[in-house]
Amino acid sequence: MNAARFQEKYGPYALVAGGSVGLGAAFAEAIARRGVNLVLIARQEDRLKATASRLMEDYGVDVRAVAADMADVDNVKKRIGALDVSIGLLVYDAAFAPIGLFEDTSADDLARVVAVNVRAPLLLAKLLSAPMIERHRGGVVLMSSLAGAQGSPKLATYAATKSFNAILAEGLWKEFEPHGIDVLACVAGAILTPGYSQAAQAKPAPGTLEASVVAERTLNALGHGPIVIPGATNKLGRFVLTRLLPRRAAIAIMAKNTGGLS
Repeated sequence: MNAARFQEKYGPYALVAGGSVGLGAAFAEAIARRGVNLVLIARQEDRLKATASRLMEDYGVDVRAVAADMADVDNVKKRIGALDVSIGLLVYDAAFAPIGLFEDTSADDLARVVAVNVRAPLLLAKLLSAPMIERHRGGVVLMSSLAGAQGSPKLATYAATKSFNAILAEGLWKEFEPHGIDVLACVAGAILTPGYSQAAQAKPAPGTLEASVVAERTLNALGHGPIVIPGATNKLGRFVLTRLLPRRAAIAIMAKNTGGLS
């Protein structure tokens, strides 16, 4: 899809949740490159404003920076409403991923996983899709993960929320299709982001991709089906884990892959 068509379909503004660094910033840049204005939401105000300033200078788009915690989605919704802009694309990349055994994870962290990874994307999709339905155009991108294809020890709650987002996207893809709204779940493998580099003690997992590659391939897949799996290695891995192996074996493989995270 060329830039003019992208602007017509998903403009004039795109909202990127978690848009200050890493994959969220890569999504923001890829969208700005296509000439669509941005609303970026993240907790770290300094990084958020730095990203916003750079994108405005490099691509000449308008970028609204909203420093807010996605765990407080009611506040986020109020802040979005106060901007008074027309949002034609939602990219939800914000996530909270406590690493460790379930028995060692606090109840507060478990509640935050649900707030950031489930409640916020669900309610933002509800909020922003209503005007998209009226305009008969728009798009929603939800980040999922290969971890969500089966149980993932040491990432059990995070993986469960990523499964939720993939299934939600598939259902909305079919529901919103008559309204001209494209919905897509990006089922990603490991991505070279600051967070991943900090958590992974060993060398990157097979199929690890640059954030810019994941963002580009995801946006290019928007409008072509409910699921995209960036990278040939990741596509093969998901096929093997979900179609060929028994569940017990798939979970054992994930346990080996997540064992080095801390």
